[in-house]
Amino acid sequence: MSDRIRHVADPEGIFDEGFLASLEISVKIHHQLYPTVPPQGIYFEALVERSFKAIKKPYTKIQASNRNLAGHDLLVEGKRISLKTETGASTKANRINITKLCTTEKEPWDAPTLIARVLDHLSRYEFILMLRSIWEPPLLHYQLLEIPIDNLRLIETADVQIAGTRKGRQSLGAKVELNDEVLFSVFFDASDGKCAIRGLRVSDCVMLREWDVKIE
Repeated sequence: MSDRIRHVADPEGIFDEGFLASLEISVKIHHQLYPTVPPQGIYFEALVERSFKAIKKPYTKIQASNRNLAGHDLLVEGKRISLKTETGASTKANRINITKLCTTEKEPWDAPTLIARVLDHLSRYEFILMLRSIWEPPLLHYQLLEIPIDNLRLIETADVQIAGTRKGRQSLGAKVELNDEVLFSVFFDASDGKCAIRGLRVSDCVMLREWDVKIE
């Protein structure tokens, strides 16, 4: 659609060609040690940090976050970056799931409060960088994307309703739409307080780089 939110890569920005090439190499080196285990969590964060350092990006400051805080994962040239991964066997090539966008476990447990917490969380970042691996034996197909934060902010327009039949505190969910087109679904899990994003289209994100790794 002509009025869909569109995003294009910025080759002169933080995620420039030098960084992308370095990160691809770092992931391939990771697989020399762990042939069938994609990097996740702190391991992906370490590879991203290593890649920024390797290219000696001018005036780049990299700062690891305190994992007990809800702040940014990395600080690069004054820009706050959240790092995410999706590497399970069920990962789809064209749809993204973020199992934990953030945690919203505190009461009150109601739609306006939960949405407000998500928007507050998103305000802490300029970028969300995601590494995805799609299992296509004997290959792992990697996608490195920038998740548009302004798309995720459309959660504030969603009609959040009760989802499921859990007793006690109930999970909530909604489809997030733009111009009558579903962009993704949001789900607030009452059991653990996590906010998840489901079915976000890869085509609505910025594809920074793709590559394959052979798995043994």
